Amino acid sequence: MNVLPADGVRWLRMDNPVNSVSAVPPPAQARRPRRPRKMIVGLLAGLGLGLGLDWEAGSLLTAPHQGRMERPSNLEYTVESVAFPSASGALVQGWLIPAPDARGTVILMHGVRADRRTLLNRVPFLHAAGYAALLFDFQAHGETSGKQITFGYLESLDATAAVAFIRQKHPGEKIAVLGISMGGAAALLAQPPLAANALIVESVYPTLEQAVADRLIVRFGPWGKYGAPLLTWQLKPRLGIGLEDLRPIRAAERITTHKFFLAGSADRLTTLPESQALYDAAAGPKQLWVVPGARHEDLHEYAPVEYERQVLAFLAENLK
Repeated sequence: MNVLPADGVRWLRMDNPVNSVSAVPPPAQARRPRRPRKMIVGLLAGLGLGLGLDWEAGSLLTAPHQGRMERPSNLEYTVESVAFPSASGALVQGWLIPAPDARGTVILMHGVRADRRTLLNRVPFLHAAGYAALLFDFQAHGETSGKQITFGYLESLDATAAVAFIRQKHPGEKIAVLGISMGGAAALLAQPPLAANALIVESVYPTLEQAVADRLIVRFGPWGKYGAPLLTWQLKPRLGIGLEDLRPIRAAERITTHKFFLAGSADRLTTLPESQALYDAAAGPKQLWVVPGARHEDLHEYAPVEYERQVLAFLAENLK
């Protein structure tokens, strides 16, 4: 039983099961909060997922763009299938379209994830003006072998091989190179500079960093540019090259061949200020034509009459 002594303090009798010390619950042990741990795990999982998606995007961007194609049969002139080796490791496949008493040969170089067929629309006006044409597929494009697209790096070796092929086939003949987007970048990046008499480059990025940022901005808005490093960091582990290897603006500073830069005023993938910067940095002689209203598209299809006039005037001056 409970006894209340004179000093007023209640004592507990050990024989009372209700009031025994063992009936008093022990104090709860302090537990560590779990929310920070869950947040860390969630952040790590999100980071892993993001890096995985980023790597997959890089895989898609560098994946080969290859396929079989038939030799064009709707042209009024001879189309000869040709092949030549490149230091890129590829056996480059192409079409050679000769011209009687040719004034020179124009080597046409396509853009990324395209092939030689995209440049067939330029052959008629070149042929009519007396120029032969060589169209070919870059490594990892069209019918040419290759494991990964390198945005101008290995492709620049194919550009060099194409010029060497014409030099060997037609010694002493004048040569012009006309490159579109990545094709133009490959022409500028070639080391040593291409042994051509004239160089026409259309819608070429100054640096790969800017090219990636521009495309992310178009797709995701102004904040998209902050995602560019997530793609460009993959260059080393994937391709064994760095951003410094993909800067046509630096290569153009050392090329003294007469250059003709073409750009669209409304191009969002290679903006007009970027095209202007590339032109300003290039060594002379050089000239620039800005196509009003044109985007990152086929400039010949956009303004065919003026395009042909500008290009033929440039060729006539530099392939004399």
